[in-house]
Amino acid sequence: MPAEEARAGAVTRGAQSTGAVTRGAHSAEEGPERTTRRFPRITRDTARPEGGGRAASGDAPAPARQWPLLVVLGGVACGLLLTALDVFRAGTLLIGAALLAGAVMRWILPSVGMLAVRSRFTDIATYGILGLAIVLLAMMAQPHPWLQIPFLKDLLHVTLSSNR
Repeated sequence: MPAEEARAGAVTRGAQSTGAVTRGAHSAEEGPERTTRRFPRITRDTARPEGGGRAASGDAPAPARQWPLLVVLGGVACGLLLTALDVFRAGTLLIGAALLAGAVMRWILPSVGMLAVRSRFTDIATYGILGLAIVLLAMMAQPHPWLQIPFLKDLLHVTLSSNR
Protein backbone atom coordinates (compact mmCIF):
# COMPACT_ATOMS: atom_id res chain seq x y z
CA MET A 1 0.00 0.00 0.00
CA PRO A 2 2.75 2.58 0.76
CA ALA A 3 4.36 1.84 -2.59
CA GLU A 4 1.05 2.46 -4.35
CA GLU A 5 0.58 5.77 -2.53
CA ALA A 6 4.09 6.88 -3.43
CA ARG A 7 3.48 5.97 -7.07
CA ALA A 8 0.14 7.80 -7.01
CA GLY A 9 1.82 11.01 -5.89
CA ALA A 10 0.78 10.88 -2.27
CA VAL A 11 2.70 12.70 0.41
CA THR A 12 5.20 10.47 2.18
CA ARG A 13 6.82 11.02 5.58
CA GLY A 14 10.39 10.08 6.38
CA ALA A 15 11.51 8.27 9.49
CA GLN A 16 12.63 10.32 12.45
CA SER A 17 15.93 9.33 13.99
CA THR A 18 16.87 10.97 17.30
CA GLY A 19 14.58 13.92 16.73
CA ALA A 20 15.90 14.74 13.25
CA VAL A 21 13.95 14.08 10.12
CA THR A 22 15.71 12.06 7.46
CA ARG A 23 14.39 12.10 3.94
CA GLY A 24 14.13 9.10 1.68
CA ALA A 25 14.06 6.23 4.17
CA HIS A 26 10.87 5.44 6.01
CA SER A 27 9.77 2.71 8.35
CA ALA A 28 6.65 0.61 8.19
CA GLU A 29 5.17 2.16 11.36
CA GLU A 30 5.25 5.72 10.14
CA GLY A 31 3.57 7.14 7.08
CA PRO A 32 5.36 8.59 4.07
CA GLU A 33 6.77 12.20 3.99
CA ARG A 34 8.31 13.28 0.72
CA THR A 35 6.20 14.67 -2.07
CA THR A 36 6.49 13.58 -5.64
CA ARG A 37 6.04 15.77 -8.67
CA ARG A 38 3.82 13.25 -10.44
CA PHE A 39 0.10 13.81 -10.75
CA PRO A 40 -1.95 11.35 -8.73
CA ARG A 41 -3.69 8.58 -10.62
CA ILE A 42 -6.66 8.83 -8.30
CA THR A 43 -8.07 12.25 -7.52
CA ARG A 44 -9.13 12.49 -3.90
CA ASP A 45 -10.68 15.96 -4.00
CA THR A 46 -11.46 18.78 -6.40
CA ALA A 47 -10.63 22.45 -6.35
CA ARG A 48 -13.46 24.91 -5.83
CA PRO A 49 -14.13 27.00 -8.95
CA GLU A 50 -12.90 30.58 -8.89
CA GLY A 51 -15.68 32.63 -7.30
CA GLY A 52 -17.29 29.51 -5.85
CA GLY A 53 -17.32 30.87 -2.30
CA ARG A 54 -20.42 32.06 -0.49
CA ALA A 55 -22.25 34.96 -2.10
CA ALA A 56 -23.23 36.28 1.34
CA SER A 57 -21.58 36.09 4.76
CA GLY A 58 -21.49 32.81 6.68
CA ASP A 59 -23.95 34.03 9.33
CA ALA A 60 -26.67 34.60 6.70
CA PRO A 61 -29.26 31.84 6.23
CA ALA A 62 -28.53 29.21 3.60
CA PRO A 63 -30.81 30.60 0.84
CA ALA A 64 -29.30 34.08 1.20
CA ARG A 65 -25.79 32.68 0.73
CA GLN A 66 -26.81 31.24 -2.66
CA TRP A 67 -28.90 34.15 -3.96
CA PRO A 68 -27.28 34.30 -7.46
CA LEU A 69 -28.21 30.68 -8.15
CA LEU A 70 -31.71 31.24 -6.75
CA VAL A 71 -32.22 34.25 -9.01
CA VAL A 72 -31.31 32.22 -12.11
CA LEU A 73 -33.35 29.17 -11.03
CA GLY A 74 -36.31 31.38 -10.12
CA GLY A 75 -36.23 33.06 -13.53
CA VAL A 76 -36.02 29.71 -15.32
CA ALA A 77 -38.87 28.31 -13.17
CA CYS A 78 -41.09 31.32 -13.95
CA GLY A 79 -40.27 30.98 -17.64
CA LEU A 80 -41.16 27.29 -17.60
CA LEU A 81 -44.43 28.10 -15.81
CA LEU A 82 -45.31 30.72 -18.43
CA THR A 83 -44.46 28.25 -21.19
CA ALA A 84 -46.68 25.61 -19.55
CA LEU A 85 -49.50 28.19 -19.34
CA ASP A 86 -49.29 28.63 -23.15
CA VAL A 87 -47.40 31.94 -23.15
CA PHE A 88 -44.57 30.39 -25.13
CA ARG A 89 -42.65 33.42 -26.37
CA ALA A 90 -42.62 35.29 -23.04
CA GLY A 91 -41.67 32.10 -21.16
CA THR A 92 -38.74 31.24 -23.37
CA LEU A 93 -37.57 34.87 -23.39
CA LEU A 94 -37.59 34.79 -19.60
CA ILE A 95 -35.58 31.55 -19.57
CA GLY A 96 -32.97 33.05 -21.90
CA ALA A 97 -32.88 36.29 -19.91
CA ALA A 98 -32.31 34.33 -16.68
CA LEU A 99 -29.31 32.55 -18.24
CA LEU A 100 -27.94 35.85 -19.54
CA ALA A 101 -28.37 37.31 -16.03
CA GLY A 102 -26.39 34.33 -14.70
CA ALA A 103 -23.59 35.12 -17.16
CA VAL A 104 -23.55 38.76 -16.10
CA MET A 105 -23.52 37.85 -12.38
CA ARG A 106 -20.70 35.36 -12.96
CA TRP A 107 -18.73 38.07 -14.74
CA ILE A 108 -19.31 40.93 -12.27
CA LEU A 109 -19.65 39.37 -8.82
CA PRO A 110 -16.54 38.05 -7.04
CA SER A 111 -18.44 35.20 -5.33
CA VAL A 112 -21.58 33.62 -6.73
CA GLY A 113 -21.84 30.45 -4.66
CA MET A 114 -23.04 27.37 -6.48
CA LEU A 115 -23.60 29.32 -9.70
CA ALA A 116 -19.86 28.83 -10.19
CA VAL A 117 -19.52 25.38 -11.73
CA ARG A 118 -16.41 25.58 -13.87
CA SER A 119 -13.85 28.30 -14.49
CA ARG A 120 -15.15 31.85 -14.73
CA PHE A 121 -14.57 32.04 -18.50
CA THR A 122 -16.28 28.71 -19.17
CA ASP A 123 -19.29 29.61 -17.02
CA ILE A 124 -19.70 33.00 -18.69
CA ALA A 125 -19.40 31.49 -22.16
CA THR A 126 -21.81 28.65 -21.38
CA TYR A 127 -24.49 30.79 -19.72
CA GLY A 128 -24.10 33.53 -22.31
CA ILE A 129 -24.21 31.35 -25.43
CA LEU A 130 -27.14 29.26 -24.19
CA GLY A 131 -29.06 32.34 -23.01
CA LEU A 132 -28.49 34.19 -26.27
CA ALA A 133 -29.49 31.16 -28.35
CA ILE A 134 -32.73 30.72 -26.38
CA VAL A 135 -33.58 34.43 -26.70
CA LEU A 136 -32.91 34.44 -30.46
CA LEU A 137 -34.91 31.26 -31.02
CA ALA A 138 -37.80 32.67 -28.98
CA MET A 139 -37.77 35.82 -31.10
CA MET A 140 -37.78 33.79 -34.34
CA ALA A 141 -40.58 31.43 -33.25
CA GLN A 142 -43.65 31.17 -35.46
CA PRO A 143 -46.32 32.56 -35.86
CA HIS A 144 -45.48 36.24 -36.26
CA PRO A 145 -41.76 36.18 -35.49
CA TRP A 146 -40.26 39.31 -33.93
CA LEU A 147 -36.95 38.65 -35.66
CA GLN A 148 -36.53 37.47 -39.23
CA ILE A 149 -33.17 36.45 -40.60
CA PRO A 150 -33.47 36.25 -44.41
CA PHE A 151 -30.55 33.93 -45.14
CA LEU A 152 -31.99 31.26 -42.79
CA LYS A 153 -35.11 30.98 -44.95
CA ASP A 154 -32.96 30.67 -48.08
CA LEU A 155 -30.73 28.11 -46.39
CA LEU A 156 -33.75 26.07 -45.34
CA HIS A 157 -35.14 26.24 -48.87
CA VAL A 158 -31.84 25.05 -50.38
CA THR A 159 -31.41 22.16 -47.93
CA LEU A 160 -34.99 20.85 -48.10
CA SER A 161 -35.78 21.26 -51.79
CA SER A 162 -34.73 18.54 -54.17
CA ASN A 163 -34.01 19.31 -57.80
CA ARG A 164 -34.10 15.75 -59.03
